[in-house]
Amino acid sequence: MTKPRVLITRNIFPEAIKAIEQVAEVDLWTDEMPPSREVLLEKSKGIDGILCLLTDKIDGEFMDNAGPQLKVISQIAVGYNNIDIAEATKRGIPVGYTPDVLTHATADFAFTLLMAAARLVIPGHISAHDGSWKTWHPLHFLGQDIYGSKIGIVGMGRIGFEMAKRSTGFDMDILYYDVNRREDLEKKLKMTHVGMDELLTQSDFVSIHVDLNPTTQHMFSTEQFKQMKNSSVIINAARGPVIDHMALYEALKNKEIAGAGLDVTDPEPIPNDHPLLTLDNCLIVPHIASATIETRRAMSNLAAANLINGLKGTSLSTCVNPEVDN
Repeated sequence: MTKPRVLITRNIFPEAIKAIEQVAEVDLWTDEMPPSREVLLEKSKGIDGILCLLTDKIDGEFMDNAGPQLKVISQIAVGYNNIDIAEATKRGIPVGYTPDVLTHATADFAFTLLMAAARLVIPGHISAHDGSWKTWHPLHFLGQDIYGSKIGIVGMGRIGFEMAKRSTGFDMDILYYDVNRREDLEKKLKMTHVGMDELLTQSDFVSIHVDLNPTTQHMFSTEQFKQMKNSSVIINAARGPVIDHMALYEALKNKEIAGAGLDVTDPEPIPNDHPLLTLDNCLIVPHIASATIETRRAMSNLAAANLINGLKGTSLSTCVNPEVDN
């Protein structure tokens, strides 16, 4: 019996690839950079499944090009804005993704960004290495207190709640904004549901944990930064377009807020000439919140399991559109 054909658009953990190879003929894209649109479309012809990344646009054109035998789309990410879910659903194609397994690593890193941005870790590191550190001085590298401060968490999903749990270790007063009040979580942790305006004006730290959709695109722009304290720090380990980056640049440059820590940008990677890169109060890292060995292995294995289940016609472990899942 002929094995189904699958395309994997980037190297993942070897054991995940081996598991897929047991049931399918694999075309693995091994370059560091993603395949171009032209290459992606060419390689997709006649495939039965794809394991893809956020950098791969999986739309109606792609699905038409792949052919009617396409059974499953498996994404190795918790986000899926690159996939036309409505189009996949219309065609009866289940779409897998990898939530939950990256929750703890992402929350850990969001708090890492908070601490590093608040305490000027990167400017201090640079000073120690470039020779500009001459002496200890009582007014040098003055950051923001974390212990006993107030954090505002925007989006109280899995990662937002884990961020709240980490905040309790620093005796932080926890405010949160979510379109739905999470009284179930309030029973587990002392935190207060507030409106966005109150969160912005009261918080010393604002940590973003929402998905990307039309209501969250540029959720943080000039108006929001003007509401925040001059001493506040904003953290984004969610999706880059949630923040208007030029508005953030102006707010940081003009000291309307004290600092920012960004794991995600818009676009990615951020251009080398972007003005945010000229600021010493803006910490930017290359989308690495889930980048631990254990987490990326778990993501690889879950994405592989979703792909294999889809090829076999069984239910995906984690499916974006369960209404078409078997």
